[in-house]
Amino acid sequence: MQTTLYNQAGEQIGSLELSEYIFGVTPNVPVMHQYVVMQHANARLGTHNTRGRGEVRGATRKLYRQKGTGRARQGSLRAPHRKGGGVAHGPHPRSYRLQMPKKMRRLAVRSALSAKYAAAQIRFVDALSFEQPRTKDAVAFLQAHGLAGKTLIVVDSKSPQNLVVQRSANNLPHVKTILASYLNVRDLLQYDNIVLPQAAIAVIEGILGENADAAAREEE
Repeated sequence: MQTTLYNQAGEQIGSLELSEYIFGVTPNVPVMHQYVVMQHANARLGTHNTRGRGEVRGATRKLYRQKGTGRARQGSLRAPHRKGGGVAHGPHPRSYRLQMPKKMRRLAVRSALSAKYAAAQIRFVDALSFEQPRTKDAVAFLQAHGLAGKTLIVVDSKSPQNLVVQRSANNLPHVKTILASYLNVRDLLQYDNIVLPQAAIAVIEGILGENADAAAREEE
């Protein structure tokens, strides 16, 4: 697969060979949906808690005699239907964690990348670097490439050069910087534009490429 390669100034400088195994597959929507559900579930803390009728304060005596008062029978001040009473069937701390097989997770990310590539929402650049952390430089880069809307910038590592890029984009509410090794379906789908430098593409191919899957099958 051939695609256009741009420099940081937004000029076409040539073409780039892409892996069809990563950017040219038919998107598997059910697997992508399952991946996003897993992400949202794993992000939940599960620390919510309520007190039952045995945990709230209040006397345990019967409020008044059973018969002869003309009122509805009551057995406890701490019953759920009374003010200050316990909560019936309320939530308690629990884990919402879900898991997916590694092959399905990789397929989901490849599907998201392929969907973005098919929609022409990925910008391939040779390199991305700024001399110093400045929001103005990040804005100039986005304007040079005509990237309006939410933009996800993918970097290859936590190098000082990439840290400058991240700090330059931090003040832009519609821009996020992420490591290529942390690439996930939710971020890929919720951003309008994806910026992929060549160094980040190499990392992605090392994780999602055919060789990585072949090595995983050999380990099994």
